[in-house]
Amino acid sequence: MVESIARVRHIRVTPQKARRVVALIKGKQAEEALAILKFAPQGASEPIYKLVASAIANARVTADKTNEYLDDADLYVKNAYVDEGTTLKRFRPRAQGRAFQIKKRTSHITVVLATPENAEATPARANKKASK
Repeated sequence: MVESIARVRHIRVTPQKARRVVALIKGKQAEEALAILKFAPQGASEPIYKLVASAIANARVTADKTNEYLDDADLYVKNAYVDEGTTLKRFRPRAQGRAFQIKKRTSHITVVLATPENAEATPARANKKASK
């Protein structure tokens, strides 16, 4: 079983908006997740797309190091989560000498890809067998 982790930190996307996008890809095949993210209209989908692509590359490197066979179609999103990063605090000048605070939130996004324990039980292979 190959497992790879990819993280990106301090992305200028609010965690609430990033979690909406991450929820779309949890449990999906890695290639299907890339297709979903490519056409998702949310702004957070671009950094998450790059993160999933990086996790696929990390899985290839891990498989090469351990001399394991890896088919990209076997990879699925085992876990994906968004944590809150640092908050940049800015001030907007208002009337009569007042100032309102603006909070520019950042996110730490983590994606974990894995191959299933039993490679024959993957949904991608099951669909191919069922269609024939």
